[in-house]
Amino acid sequence: QGVHAMRPFLLTPVGAQLASPPSPSTLSRLLRALHLQNRHAHAIPAPTSSSSSSPLLHPPRRSTSRRGDRFLASSSPSQMAAPADAPGGSADAFEVIRAHQVKAARLPPVEEIRTILDQSVRGVLATHSQEHVGYPSGSMVDFACDQDGSPILAVSSLAVHSKNLAGSTKCSLLVAKDPEDRRDTVITVYGDATPVPDEEKDAVRTAYLRRHPEAFWVDFGDFRFLHIKPKAVRYVSGVATAILGSGEFSAAEFKEAKVDPISQFSAPIAGHMNKDHADDTKLIVQHSTSVKVDFASILDVDSLGINVKAGYDGTVLKLRIPFPRRAQDRKLVPALLYFPHSYNSCILISPFCSILISATLFVILFSKLGLYTNTCSFLWG
Repeated sequence: QGVHAMRPFLLTPVGAQLASPPSPSTLSRLLRALHLQNRHAHAIPAPTSSSSSSPLLHPPRRSTSRRGDRFLASSSPSQMAAPADAPGGSADAFEVIRAHQVKAARLPPVEEIRTILDQSVRGVLATHSQEHVGYPSGSMVDFACDQDGSPILAVSSLAVHSKNLAGSTKCSLLVAKDPEDRRDTVITVYGDATPVPDEEKDAVRTAYLRRHPEAFWVDFGDFRFLHIKPKAVRYVSGVATAILGSGEFSAAEFKEAKVDPISQFSAPIAGHMNKDHADDTKLIVQHSTSVKVDFASILDVDSLGINVKAGYDGTVLKLRIPFPRRAQDRKLVPALLYFPHSYNSCILISPFCSILISATLFVILFSKLGLYTNTCSFLWG
């Protein structure tokens, strides 16, 4: 939506132009060249003195409700506009970022929570203490999720929580997306921990070892698998900030939700970008938010965008950078990361830049088809 209107020099979306998207290294060189040409045309005013006292910005969450069902499905073209001076010449960078984050596309809340749980491996299990009757007992446990999203535990009969669950199956599992940041998403699963039926043990064992390949002890005689069948799932985020959000989902709502298909590639994509293309990530954040951040690294990826950790004026921010459209395939992620921002900045500065990018794409396409060498030989002998 809005792609052709904002990019008159493109006839089709980038993803449709190539049989397979260009490599990140090729796009990296192109983006750096564009940045050097445009760096003086997009000065970002420093934040006002009041900005330094702004609270840490966590990705804004949906307004508090039981279902937590407000979400934004797409990003507007203005989100991807190149950095520019604000009217009056004294923009508050933190307010610019906040306005950008309000509009940034995110997964539906229940899908996001389902995805976070699926990617998590550790949490705090709360059970009813059998020794101290009436008091809860907390244990740090490893877990994985089955195909329905139910957490799977591998527990020893000697563990305190195993004895507690023998007295009462009712429990909760608390999972923090980032244990080091209390402002980030925290999820609580309420349910009953019951033994896995014999016919499901092989599938459950496979799912658990996929997340914990070193857990050879699951085959010991005193270990067994339990799964927590959710009765309700609650989340909260933005704690201690002005953008507190929370929501709760029923067992049926949670079971119907799907894990985002791109999220499984978060680790390799983020690892590669953070190791080899950190400067590019900073430029991507700058072009999306219109603020020149000091640094930026990718935390995770989903089909609608990336979550990043960025620094500005001594403040560490967690920001949402949306894609212009949903990524249907992992191979499209590099193009969605690089081109929306570089194309917009090009068109705002000079049509020549767009022609340059189109020519580069043409060369890449010919290279992919094995025609580049023959064409050059024909033209230049």
